[in-house]
Amino acid sequence: MVAVPLALTLPGGPASAASTRTFLVVYSGSAEAGRAAVAKLGGTIESENAETGLAVVTSTDASFETKAGANAALVGAAPNAPIGYAVPDIAGGSGAGKDQSFTQRERDLSRAGGGTKPGKPGKPAAGAEPLSSLQWDMQLMGATPTGSYKYEPGDKGVLVGVIDTGIDGTHPDIAPNFNKGLSRNFVTDIPTDPASGEEVDGPCEHPSCKDPVDEDDDGHGTHVASTIASPINGLGIAGVAPNVQLVNVRAGQDSGYFFLKPTIDAITYAGDAGIDVVNMSFYTDPYLFNCKANPADSPERQAEQRTIIAATQRAVAYASRRGVTLIAASGNEGFDLGHPTGDDTSPDYPPSGSAAYPRVIDNSCLSMPSEAPNVLDVNAIGPSKRLSYYSNYGLEQTVVAAPGGDAYDGSATRKVTNEILAAYPKNVAVANGDIDENGDPTSEFVIRDDSLGKASYYQYLQGTSMASPHAVGVAAIIVSALGRKDLRHGGLTLDPAIVQQQLQRTAVATPCPTPNPYVYPAPVPASYTKTCEGSTKFNGFYGNGIVSALNASKLH
Repeated sequence: MVAVPLALTLPGGPASAASTRTFLVVYSGSAEAGRAAVAKLGGTIESENAETGLAVVTSTDASFETKAGANAALVGAAPNAPIGYAVPDIAGGSGAGKDQSFTQRERDLSRAGGGTKPGKPGKPAAGAEPLSSLQWDMQLMGATPTGSYKYEPGDKGVLVGVIDTGIDGTHPDIAPNFNKGLSRNFVTDIPTDPASGEEVDGPCEHPSCKDPVDEDDDGHGTHVASTIASPINGLGIAGVAPNVQLVNVRAGQDSGYFFLKPTIDAITYAGDAGIDVVNMSFYTDPYLFNCKANPADSPERQAEQRTIIAATQRAVAYASRRGVTLIAASGNEGFDLGHPTGDDTSPDYPPSGSAAYPRVIDNSCLSMPSEAPNVLDVNAIGPSKRLSYYSNYGLEQTVVAAPGGDAYDGSATRKVTNEILAAYPKNVAVANGDIDENGDPTSEFVIRDDSLGKASYYQYLQGTSMASPHAVGVAAIIVSALGRKDLRHGGLTLDPAIVQQQLQRTAVATPCPTPNPYVYPAPVPASYTKTCEGSTKFNGFYGNGIVSALNASKLH
Protein backbone atom coordinates (compact mmCIF):
# COMPACT_ATOMS: atom_id res chain seq x y z
CA MET A 1 0.00 0.00 0.00
CA VAL A 2 1.05 3.59 -0.28
CA ALA A 3 2.12 6.07 2.39
CA VAL A 4 0.73 9.22 3.96
CA PRO A 5 2.16 12.68 3.23
CA LEU A 6 1.83 15.66 5.42
CA ALA A 7 0.64 19.15 5.14
CA LEU A 8 2.93 21.69 3.52
CA THR A 9 5.25 21.63 6.53
CA LEU A 10 7.86 18.94 7.02
CA PRO A 11 6.78 15.85 8.97
CA GLY A 12 6.95 16.49 12.66
CA GLY A 13 9.28 19.39 11.86
CA PRO A 14 9.48 22.81 13.45
CA ALA A 15 6.81 25.38 12.70
CA SER A 16 8.53 28.54 13.90
CA ALA A 17 10.90 27.31 16.56
CA ALA A 18 12.63 24.11 17.57
CA SER A 19 10.17 23.64 20.46
CA THR A 20 7.07 23.92 18.28
CA ARG A 21 5.43 20.67 17.17
CA THR A 22 2.65 20.02 14.68
CA PHE A 23 -0.33 17.78 15.41
CA LEU A 24 -3.46 16.54 13.67
CA VAL A 25 -6.46 17.02 15.95
CA VAL A 26 -9.97 15.62 15.46
CA TYR A 27 -12.95 17.36 17.06
CA SER A 28 -15.33 14.99 18.86
CA GLY A 29 -18.36 17.27 18.56
CA SER A 30 -18.93 20.68 17.07
CA ALA A 31 -16.13 22.57 15.37
CA GLU A 32 -16.80 25.53 17.67
CA ALA A 33 -16.23 23.40 20.79
CA GLY A 34 -13.19 21.79 19.22
CA ARG A 35 -11.59 25.12 18.36
CA ALA A 36 -12.23 26.40 21.86
CA ALA A 37 -10.60 23.30 23.33
CA VAL A 38 -7.52 23.70 21.14
CA ALA A 39 -7.17 27.33 22.19
CA LYS A 40 -7.61 26.43 25.86
CA LEU A 41 -4.80 23.88 25.55
CA GLY A 42 -2.49 26.48 24.03
CA GLY A 43 -2.66 25.22 20.46
CA THR A 44 -2.82 27.27 17.27
CA ILE A 45 -4.98 26.04 14.37
CA GLU A 46 -3.00 26.35 11.13
CA SER A 47 -5.56 24.75 8.79
CA GLU A 48 -8.75 22.75 8.99
CA ASN A 49 -10.71 20.15 7.03
CA ALA A 50 -14.24 21.26 7.88
CA GLU A 51 -15.89 18.16 6.41
CA THR A 52 -14.15 15.83 8.87
CA GLY A 53 -13.38 18.08 11.82
CA LEU A 54 -9.65 17.53 11.33
CA ALA A 55 -7.30 20.41 12.15
CA VAL A 56 -3.57 20.97 11.80
CA VAL A 57 -2.46 22.43 15.11
CA THR A 58 0.89 23.74 16.34
CA SER A 59 1.87 23.91 20.00
CA THR A 60 4.93 24.57 22.12
CA ASP A 61 3.45 22.58 25.02
CA ALA A 62 5.32 19.28 25.33
CA SER A 63 2.23 17.70 26.90
CA PHE A 64 -0.25 18.95 24.27
CA GLU A 65 -0.85 15.47 22.83
CA THR A 66 -1.62 14.01 26.27
CA LYS A 67 -3.94 16.87 27.20
CA ALA A 68 -5.78 16.68 23.86
CA GLY A 69 -6.42 12.97 24.38
CA ALA A 70 -8.05 13.71 27.74
CA ASN A 71 -10.24 16.59 26.51
CA ALA A 72 -13.89 15.64 25.91
CA ALA A 73 -14.22 18.08 23.00
CA LEU A 74 -11.45 16.30 21.09
CA VAL A 75 -11.10 12.71 19.87
CA GLY A 76 -7.36 13.10 20.27
CA ALA A 77 -4.19 14.30 18.60
CA ALA A 78 -1.62 12.61 16.40
CA PRO A 79 1.86 13.88 15.50
CA ASN A 80 1.86 15.23 11.95
CA ALA A 81 4.41 12.69 10.75
CA PRO A 82 4.78 9.96 8.12
CA ILE A 83 2.21 7.29 8.95
CA GLY A 84 1.95 4.48 6.44
CA TYR A 85 3.16 3.33 3.06
CA ALA A 86 2.08 1.77 -0.19
CA VAL A 87 1.21 -1.89 0.10
CA PRO A 88 4.34 -3.88 -0.78
CA ASP A 89 3.16 -5.87 -3.77
CA ILE A 90 4.15 -9.28 -2.54
CA ALA A 91 4.02 -11.13 0.74
CA GLY A 92 6.72 -10.72 3.31
CA GLY A 93 5.38 -8.63 6.15
CA SER A 94 4.53 -4.99 6.14
CA GLY A 95 7.57 -3.82 4.27
CA ALA A 96 11.08 -2.65 4.89
CA GLY A 97 12.21 -0.08 7.38
CA LYS A 98 11.76 3.65 7.06
CA ASP A 99 15.24 4.07 5.59
CA GLN A 100 14.16 2.30 2.40
CA SER A 101 11.89 4.08 -0.05
CA PHE A 102 8.69 2.40 -1.18
CA THR A 103 9.83 2.40 -4.79
CA GLN A 104 12.89 0.36 -3.92
CA ARG A 105 11.07 -1.73 -1.32
CA GLU A 106 8.27 -2.65 -3.71
CA ARG A 107 10.69 -3.37 -6.52
CA ASP A 108 12.85 -5.60 -4.34
CA LEU A 109 9.89 -7.49 -2.89
CA SER A 110 8.03 -7.94 -6.16
CA ARG A 111 11.11 -9.14 -7.99
CA ALA A 112 12.85 -11.10 -5.24
CA GLY A 113 14.67 -14.06 -6.70
CA GLY A 114 14.27 -12.95 -10.29
CA GLY A 115 11.93 -14.75 -12.61
CA THR A 116 11.50 -16.62 -15.85
CA LYS A 117 12.00 -14.40 -18.88
CA PRO A 118 8.53 -13.76 -20.34
CA GLY A 119 9.62 -13.82 -23.96
CA LYS A 120 7.91 -11.99 -26.79
CA PRO A 121 4.15 -11.45 -26.60
CA GLY A 122 2.00 -13.58 -28.84
CA LYS A 123 0.06 -12.24 -31.78
CA PRO A 124 -2.90 -10.23 -30.47
CA ALA A 125 -6.45 -11.24 -31.32
CA ALA A 126 -8.35 -9.16 -33.84
CA GLY A 127 -8.93 -5.68 -32.45
CA ALA A 128 -6.80 -6.34 -29.36
CA GLU A 129 -3.86 -4.28 -28.11
CA PRO A 130 -0.29 -5.37 -28.98
CA LEU A 131 0.50 -6.75 -25.50
CA SER A 132 -2.95 -8.20 -24.80
CA SER A 133 -1.66 -11.78 -24.95
CA LEU A 134 0.23 -11.03 -21.73
CA GLN A 135 -2.93 -9.83 -19.95
CA TRP A 136 -4.28 -13.03 -18.42
CA ASP A 137 -6.07 -10.80 -15.91
CA MET A 138 -8.26 -9.13 -18.52
CA GLN A 139 -9.00 -12.45 -20.21
CA LEU A 140 -10.08 -13.96 -16.88
CA MET A 141 -12.51 -11.07 -16.31
CA GLY A 142 -13.83 -10.98 -19.87
CA ALA A 143 -12.29 -7.56 -20.58
CA THR A 144 -11.56 -8.24 -24.26
CA PRO A 145 -12.66 -6.95 -27.69
CA THR A 146 -15.28 -9.70 -27.92
CA GLY A 147 -16.20 -9.34 -24.26
CA SER A 148 -16.86 -6.25 -22.15
CA TYR A 149 -15.21 -3.82 -24.58
CA LYS A 150 -17.90 -4.77 -27.09
CA TYR A 151 -20.79 -4.06 -24.71
CA GLU A 152 -19.53 -1.30 -22.40
CA PRO A 153 -15.94 -0.04 -22.56
CA GLY A 154 -16.76 2.78 -20.17
CA ASP A 155 -18.12 6.29 -20.59
CA LYS A 156 -16.14 9.54 -20.70
CA GLY A 157 -18.64 10.91 -18.23
CA VAL A 158 -17.30 8.59 -15.53
CA LEU A 159 -14.44 9.86 -13.35
CA VAL A 160 -12.12 7.45 -11.55
CA GLY A 161 -9.84 8.83 -8.85
CA VAL A 162 -6.53 7.22 -7.98
CA ILE A 163 -5.37 8.08 -4.45
CA ASP A 164 -1.77 6.97 -4.71
CA THR A 165 1.77 8.16 -5.48
CA GLY A 166 0.65 10.03 -8.59
CA ILE A 167 -0.12 9.23 -12.22
CA ASP A 168 2.23 9.70 -15.15
CA GLY A 169 -0.29 11.61 -17.23
CA THR A 170 2.20 11.87 -20.10
CA HIS A 171 2.53 8.11 -20.56
CA PRO A 172 1.23 7.38 -24.09
CA ASP A 173 -1.02 4.61 -22.76
CA ILE A 174 -2.60 6.86 -20.12
CA ALA A 175 -2.58 10.37 -21.60
CA PRO A 176 -5.76 10.02 -23.74
CA ASN A 177 -7.83 9.30 -20.61
CA PHE A 178 -6.02 11.57 -18.14
CA ASN A 179 -8.02 14.49 -16.72
CA LYS A 180 -5.33 16.99 -15.78
CA GLY A 181 -7.77 19.76 -14.92
CA LEU A 182 -9.40 17.86 -12.06
CA SER A 183 -6.18 16.24 -10.81
CA ARG A 184 -4.66 17.41 -7.54
CA ASN A 185 -1.44 16.82 -5.61
CA PHE A 186 -1.94 17.12 -1.86
CA VAL A 187 1.70 16.48 -0.91
CA THR A 188 5.04 18.26 -0.96
CA ASP A 189 8.29 16.32 -1.35
CA ILE A 190 10.27 15.78 1.85
CA PRO A 191 13.99 15.42 1.04
CA THR A 192 14.99 14.23 4.53
CA ASP A 193 13.32 13.60 7.86
CA PRO A 194 13.94 16.64 10.09
CA ALA A 195 14.25 14.58 13.25
CA SER A 196 16.68 11.89 12.08
CA GLY A 197 18.23 13.36 8.94
CA GLU A 198 17.36 10.18 7.07
CA GLU A 199 16.35 10.43 3.43
CA VAL A 200 12.61 10.28 2.77
CA ASP A 201 11.89 11.39 -0.82
CA GLY A 202 15.40 12.46 -1.74
CA PRO A 203 16.26 15.68 -3.59
CA CYS A 204 13.28 17.64 -4.91
CA GLU A 205 12.76 17.42 -8.67
CA HIS A 206 11.20 20.90 -8.77
CA PRO A 207 12.14 24.18 -7.01
CA SER A 208 8.86 24.22 -5.09
CA CYS A 209 9.30 20.58 -4.00
CA LYS A 210 5.74 20.05 -5.27
CA ASP A 211 5.42 17.71 -8.24
CA PRO A 212 3.07 18.52 -11.14
CA VAL A 213 -0.23 16.63 -11.17
CA ASP A 214 0.83 14.57 -14.20
CA GLU A 215 4.00 13.20 -12.60
CA ASP A 216 4.67 9.97 -10.71
CA ASP A 217 8.18 9.46 -9.35
CA ASP A 218 7.31 6.11 -7.76
CA GLY A 219 5.40 4.11 -10.40
CA HIS A 220 2.81 2.50 -8.12
CA GLY A 221 0.01 4.93 -8.93
CA THR A 222 0.70 4.76 -12.67
CA HIS A 223 0.46 0.95 -12.64
CA VAL A 224 -2.86 1.15 -10.80
CA ALA A 225 -4.25 3.80 -13.18
CA SER A 226 -3.18 1.83 -16.25
CA THR A 227 -4.99 -1.28 -15.03
CA ILE A 228 -8.16 0.72 -14.58
CA ALA A 229 -8.25 2.68 -17.83
CA SER A 230 -5.41 2.39 -20.32
CA PRO A 231 -7.16 3.25 -23.60
CA ILE A 232 -7.67 1.14 -26.70
CA ASN A 233 -5.27 3.01 -28.96
CA GLY A 234 -3.12 0.43 -30.73
CA LEU A 235 -0.41 0.61 -28.06
CA GLY A 236 0.59 -1.68 -25.23
CA ILE A 237 -2.38 -2.78 -23.17
CA ALA A 238 -5.98 -1.82 -22.44
CA GLY A 239 -7.46 -1.35 -18.98
CA VAL A 240 -10.68 -2.75 -17.58
CA ALA A 241 -12.65 0.37 -18.53
CA PRO A 242 -10.66 1.88 -21.42
CA ASN A 243 -12.98 4.84 -22.08
CA VAL A 244 -13.37 6.37 -18.60
CA GLN A 245 -11.39 9.34 -17.30
CA LEU A 246 -8.54 9.07 -14.79
CA VAL A 247 -8.06 11.70 -12.07
CA ASN A 248 -4.85 11.87 -10.04
CA VAL A 249 -5.79 12.54 -6.40
CA ARG A 250 -2.31 12.22 -5.02
CA ALA A 251 -1.73 11.56 -1.32
CA GLY A 252 1.54 9.59 -1.46
CA GLN A 253 5.11 10.85 -1.22
CA ASP A 254 7.66 9.94 -3.89
CA SER A 255 8.96 7.42 -1.37
CA GLY A 256 5.50 5.93 -0.94
CA TYR A 257 4.79 7.21 2.55
CA PHE A 258 1.37 8.71 3.34
CA PHE A 259 0.45 11.27 5.96
CA LEU A 260 -3.00 11.52 7.47
CA LYS A 261 -3.88 15.11 6.50
CA PRO A 262 -3.25 14.80 2.73
CA THR A 263 -5.00 11.44 2.70
CA ILE A 264 -8.08 12.91 4.34
CA ASP A 265 -7.93 15.90 1.99
CA ALA A 266 -7.71 13.56 -1.01
CA ILE A 267 -10.72 11.50 0.05
CA THR A 268 -12.88 14.56 0.76
CA TYR A 269 -11.76 16.20 -2.50
CA ALA A 270 -13.03 13.14 -4.38
CA GLY A 271 -16.47 13.87 -2.96
CA ASP A 272 -16.31 17.55 -3.81
CA ALA A 273 -15.03 17.02 -7.37
CA GLY A 274 -17.75 14.61 -8.50
CA ILE A 275 -15.46 11.60 -8.78
CA ASP A 276 -17.45 8.38 -9.16
CA VAL A 277 -15.06 5.64 -8.04
CA VAL A 278 -11.82 5.84 -6.06
CA ASN A 279 -8.99 3.33 -5.75
CA MET A 280 -7.18 3.20 -2.39
CA SER A 281 -4.21 0.85 -2.22
CA PHE A 282 -2.74 2.14 1.03
CA TYR A 283 -3.15 2.29 4.79
CA THR A 284 -2.92 5.59 6.57
CA ASP A 285 -1.09 5.23 9.82
CA PRO A 286 2.05 3.91 11.43
CA TYR A 287 0.10 0.93 12.73
CA LEU A 288 -0.73 -2.08 10.66
CA PHE A 289 -3.75 -2.31 12.96
CA ASN A 290 -5.24 0.66 14.84
CA CYS A 291 -6.48 -0.15 18.33
CA LYS A 292 -8.47 2.38 20.33
CA ALA A 293 -7.42 1.18 23.78
CA ASN A 294 -4.76 -1.52 23.56
CA PRO A 295 -3.03 -1.91 26.94
CA ALA A 296 0.32 -2.28 25.16
CA ASP A 297 -0.01 1.29 23.87
CA SER A 298 0.66 4.44 25.86
CA PRO A 299 -2.25 6.87 26.34
CA GLU A 300 -0.69 9.11 23.66
CA ARG A 301 -0.48 6.25 21.15
CA GLN A 302 -4.05 5.19 21.95
CA ALA A 303 -5.23 8.74 21.26
CA GLU A 304 -3.19 8.81 18.05
CA GLN A 305 -4.90 5.67 16.78
CA ARG A 306 -8.35 6.91 17.76
CA THR A 307 -7.60 10.11 15.86
CA ILE A 308 -6.61 8.20 12.73
CA ILE A 309 -9.68 5.95 12.86
CA ALA A 310 -12.10 8.83 13.44
CA ALA A 311 -10.65 11.10 10.75
CA THR A 312 -10.55 8.32 8.16
CA GLN A 313 -14.08 7.11 8.89
CA ARG A 314 -15.44 10.65 8.66
CA ALA A 315 -13.68 11.34 5.36
CA VAL A 316 -14.91 8.08 3.85
CA ALA A 317 -18.47 8.74 5.03
CA TYR A 318 -18.36 12.26 3.56
CA ALA A 319 -17.16 11.02 0.16
CA SER A 320 -19.68 8.18 0.11
CA ARG A 321 -22.57 10.54 0.85
CA ARG A 322 -21.48 12.63 -2.12
CA GLY A 323 -21.61 9.68 -4.52
CA VAL A 324 -18.11 8.19 -4.39
CA THR A 325 -17.67 4.42 -4.42
CA LEU A 326 -14.50 3.69 -2.43
CA ILE A 327 -12.57 0.48 -3.13
CA ALA A 328 -9.43 -0.67 -1.32
CA ALA A 329 -6.75 -3.35 -1.34
CA SER A 330 -7.08 -5.78 1.57
CA GLY A 331 -3.33 -6.01 2.16
CA ASN A 332 -0.45 -8.37 1.51
CA GLU A 333 0.42 -9.89 4.87
CA GLY A 334 -1.46 -13.16 4.32
CA PHE A 335 -3.61 -12.40 7.40
CA ASP A 336 -7.13 -13.46 8.25
CA LEU A 337 -8.39 -9.96 9.01
CA GLY A 338 -11.31 -11.37 10.99
CA HIS A 339 -8.98 -13.14 13.41
CA PRO A 340 -5.81 -11.08 13.83
CA THR A 341 -3.71 -12.14 16.79
CA GLY A 342 -0.60 -10.01 16.87
CA ASP A 343 1.21 -7.03 15.42
CA ASP A 344 4.93 -6.64 16.00
CA THR A 345 5.64 -4.31 13.07
CA SER A 346 3.95 -1.16 14.34
CA PRO A 347 4.51 1.71 14.49
CA ASP A 348 6.61 1.45 11.33
CA TYR A 349 7.38 5.17 11.17
CA PRO A 350 7.54 6.21 14.86
CA PRO A 351 8.89 9.42 16.34
CA SER A 352 12.67 9.58 16.41
CA GLY A 353 14.10 7.23 19.03
CA SER A 354 11.08 4.93 19.15
CA ALA A 355 10.61 1.52 17.59
CA ALA A 356 7.97 -1.05 16.75
CA TYR A 357 6.86 -3.24 19.63
CA PRO A 358 4.77 -6.43 19.91
CA ARG A 359 1.06 -6.13 20.64
CA VAL A 360 -1.65 -8.73 21.13
CA ILE A 361 -4.60 -7.59 19.02
CA ASP A 362 -8.11 -8.73 18.14
CA ASN A 363 -10.82 -7.94 15.59
CA SER A 364 -11.60 -4.61 17.25
CA CYS A 365 -8.29 -3.33 15.88
CA LEU A 366 -8.69 -1.93 12.38
CA SER A 367 -6.55 -1.53 9.27
CA MET A 368 -7.49 1.82 7.73
CA PRO A 369 -8.99 2.82 5.36
CA SER A 370 -9.78 -0.70 4.13
CA GLU A 371 -11.81 -1.58 7.25
CA ALA A 372 -13.74 1.68 7.37
CA PRO A 373 -17.50 1.46 6.73
CA ASN A 374 -18.42 2.14 3.08
CA VAL A 375 -15.05 0.86 1.80
CA LEU A 376 -15.12 -2.28 -0.37
CA ASP A 377 -12.22 -4.66 0.31
CA VAL A 378 -10.66 -6.62 -2.56
CA ASN A 379 -8.50 -9.75 -2.24
CA ALA A 380 -6.02 -10.93 -4.88
CA ILE A 381 -6.09 -14.07 -7.02
CA GLY A 382 -3.64 -15.67 -9.45
CA PRO A 383 -4.16 -17.05 -12.97
CA SER A 384 -5.66 -20.33 -11.67
CA LYS A 385 -8.12 -18.31 -9.56
CA ARG A 386 -6.54 -19.47 -6.31
CA LEU A 387 -6.27 -16.84 -3.58
CA SER A 388 -2.82 -15.33 -3.98
CA TYR A 389 -0.47 -16.63 -1.31
CA TYR A 390 0.24 -13.14 0.07
CA SER A 391 -3.35 -11.85 0.06
CA ASN A 392 -5.19 -10.91 3.22
CA TYR A 393 -8.72 -12.30 3.55
CA GLY A 394 -11.60 -12.53 6.00
CA LEU A 395 -15.28 -13.41 6.10
CA GLU A 396 -16.27 -10.07 7.62
CA GLN A 397 -14.00 -7.87 5.51
CA THR A 398 -13.96 -9.33 1.97
CA VAL A 399 -16.38 -8.04 -0.67
CA VAL A 400 -14.92 -9.48 -3.89
CA ALA A 401 -11.70 -10.90 -5.31
CA ALA A 402 -9.84 -9.83 -8.45
CA PRO A 403 -6.63 -10.61 -10.36
CA GLY A 404 -3.61 -9.37 -8.43
CA GLY A 405 -1.01 -11.86 -9.56
CA ASP A 406 0.66 -14.88 -7.96
CA ALA A 407 4.16 -15.60 -9.21
CA TYR A 408 4.07 -19.18 -7.86
CA ASP A 409 0.59 -20.13 -9.03
CA GLY A 410 1.18 -23.45 -10.82
CA SER A 411 4.93 -22.93 -10.86
CA ALA A 412 7.74 -24.17 -8.61
CA THR A 413 9.82 -21.19 -9.70
CA ARG A 414 8.86 -17.54 -9.97
CA LYS A 415 6.86 -16.96 -13.17
CA VAL A 416 6.93 -13.31 -14.20
CA THR A 417 3.92 -13.55 -16.49
CA ASN A 418 1.75 -14.64 -13.54
CA GLU A 419 1.95 -11.04 -12.34
CA ILE A 420 0.04 -8.01 -13.63
CA LEU A 421 1.40 -6.00 -16.57
CA ALA A 422 0.64 -2.26 -16.67
CA ALA A 423 2.18 1.10 -17.57
CA TYR A 424 5.58 2.10 -16.15
CA PRO A 425 6.80 5.74 -16.09
CA LYS A 426 10.00 6.07 -18.13
CA ASN A 427 11.57 8.37 -15.54
CA VAL A 428 11.13 5.73 -12.84
CA ALA A 429 12.42 2.97 -15.12
CA VAL A 430 15.56 5.03 -15.76
CA ALA A 431 16.02 5.77 -12.05
CA ASN A 432 15.63 2.08 -11.20
CA GLY A 433 18.09 0.98 -13.89
CA ASP A 434 15.38 -0.99 -15.68
CA ILE A 435 16.26 0.43 -19.11
CA ASP A 436 19.69 1.09 -20.58
CA GLU A 437 21.10 4.11 -22.41
CA ASN A 438 19.44 2.88 -25.62
CA GLY A 439 16.04 2.64 -23.97
CA ASP A 440 16.03 -1.16 -23.95
CA PRO A 441 14.77 -3.08 -20.89
CA THR A 442 17.42 -4.60 -18.65
CA SER A 443 14.91 -6.52 -16.50
CA GLU A 444 12.60 -9.42 -17.31
CA PHE A 445 9.91 -7.49 -15.40
CA VAL A 446 9.84 -4.68 -17.98
CA ILE A 447 8.35 -4.68 -21.49
CA ARG A 448 8.86 -2.05 -24.19
CA ASP A 449 6.33 -1.38 -26.93
CA ASP A 450 7.03 0.84 -29.98
CA SER A 451 3.70 0.32 -31.74
CA LEU A 452 2.99 4.06 -32.10
CA GLY A 453 6.54 4.90 -33.13
CA LYS A 454 7.72 5.92 -29.66
CA ALA A 455 8.91 3.71 -26.82
CA SER A 456 6.38 3.04 -24.07
CA TYR A 457 7.18 0.96 -21.01
CA TYR A 458 5.25 -1.52 -18.88
CA GLN A 459 6.17 -3.48 -15.76
CA TYR A 460 4.98 -6.61 -13.98
CA LEU A 461 3.87 -6.24 -10.35
CA GLN A 462 1.74 -8.34 -8.02
CA GLY A 463 -0.26 -7.55 -4.91
CA THR A 464 -3.67 -6.63 -3.60
CA SER A 465 -2.68 -3.15 -4.84
CA MET A 466 -3.04 -4.66 -8.31
CA ALA A 467 -6.31 -6.48 -7.49
CA SER A 468 -8.18 -3.41 -6.26
CA PRO A 469 -7.95 -1.46 -9.56
CA HIS A 470 -9.48 -4.40 -11.43
CA ALA A 471 -12.54 -4.11 -9.19
CA VAL A 472 -12.47 -0.32 -9.59
CA GLY A 473 -12.55 -0.76 -13.37
CA VAL A 474 -15.60 -3.00 -13.11
CA ALA A 475 -17.27 -0.45 -10.82
CA ALA A 476 -16.59 2.20 -13.48
CA ILE A 477 -18.28 -0.02 -16.07
CA ILE A 478 -21.30 -0.31 -13.77
CA VAL A 479 -21.54 3.48 -13.42
CA SER A 480 -21.19 3.77 -17.21
CA ALA A 481 -23.99 1.28 -17.79
CA LEU A 482 -26.46 2.36 -15.11
CA GLY A 483 -25.47 5.91 -14.18
CA ARG A 484 -27.73 8.92 -14.51
CA LYS A 485 -26.77 12.45 -15.47
CA ASP A 486 -24.88 14.29 -12.73
CA LEU A 487 -26.63 17.66 -12.63
CA ARG A 488 -24.04 19.13 -10.27
CA HIS A 489 -20.77 18.11 -11.89
CA GLY A 490 -21.74 16.91 -15.36
CA GLY A 491 -21.04 13.41 -16.59
CA LEU A 492 -22.66 10.44 -14.86
CA THR A 493 -23.32 9.47 -11.26
CA LEU A 494 -24.64 6.40 -9.43
CA ASP A 495 -25.42 5.72 -5.78
CA PRO A 496 -22.46 3.84 -4.23
CA ALA A 497 -24.91 1.35 -2.67
CA ILE A 498 -26.12 0.40 -6.15
CA VAL A 499 -22.55 0.14 -7.45
CA GLN A 500 -21.66 -2.22 -4.61
CA GLN A 501 -24.80 -4.28 -5.13
CA GLN A 502 -24.08 -4.72 -8.84
CA LEU A 503 -20.36 -5.34 -8.29
CA GLN A 504 -21.28 -8.21 -5.99
CA ARG A 505 -24.18 -9.47 -8.10
CA THR A 506 -22.13 -9.65 -11.31
CA ALA A 507 -19.15 -11.33 -9.63
CA VAL A 508 -18.63 -15.03 -10.35
CA ALA A 509 -19.28 -17.04 -7.17
CA THR A 510 -16.23 -19.13 -6.29
CA PRO A 511 -16.18 -21.83 -3.58
CA CYS A 512 -13.62 -22.36 -0.86
CA PRO A 513 -10.75 -24.59 -2.02
CA THR A 514 -10.52 -28.28 -1.29
CA PRO A 515 -8.87 -29.36 0.93
CA ASN A 516 -9.56 -26.63 3.43
CA PRO A 517 -7.37 -25.31 5.15
CA TYR A 518 -5.51 -24.66 1.93
CA VAL A 519 -1.79 -25.47 1.92
CA TYR A 520 0.12 -23.75 -0.89
CA PRO A 521 2.50 -26.01 -2.83
CA ALA A 522 6.24 -25.41 -2.48
CA PRO A 523 8.08 -23.11 -2.61
CA VAL A 524 5.43 -21.09 -0.72
CA PRO A 525 6.16 -21.56 3.01
CA ALA A 526 3.67 -23.50 5.14
CA SER A 527 3.12 -20.35 7.21
CA TYR A 528 0.89 -19.06 4.40
CA THR A 529 -1.67 -21.85 4.92
CA LYS A 530 -5.15 -20.32 5.00
CA THR A 531 -8.58 -21.44 6.22
CA CYS A 532 -11.55 -20.36 4.12
CA GLU A 533 -14.81 -19.72 5.97
CA GLY A 534 -18.21 -19.49 4.33
CA SER A 535 -20.11 -20.95 1.38
CA THR A 536 -19.84 -20.81 -2.38
CA LYS A 537 -22.22 -17.86 -2.36
CA PHE A 538 -20.04 -15.88 0.04
CA ASN A 539 -16.77 -16.71 1.75
CA GLY A 540 -13.67 -15.12 3.24
CA PHE A 541 -11.42 -15.81 0.23
CA TYR A 542 -13.61 -14.49 -2.59
CA GLY A 543 -16.46 -12.62 -0.94
CA ASN A 544 -19.33 -12.70 -3.43
CA GLY A 545 -16.93 -13.92 -6.10
CA ILE A 546 -14.38 -12.88 -8.70
CA VAL A 547 -15.24 -9.62 -10.44
CA SER A 548 -16.51 -9.91 -14.01
CA ALA A 549 -16.14 -7.07 -16.50
CA LEU A 550 -18.21 -9.04 -19.00
CA ASN A 551 -21.19 -9.50 -16.68
CA ALA A 552 -21.07 -5.85 -15.63
CA SER A 553 -20.95 -4.66 -19.23
CA LYS A 554 -24.30 -6.32 -19.95
CA LEU A 555 -26.23 -4.39 -17.29
CA HIS A 556 -27.75 -1.96 -19.80
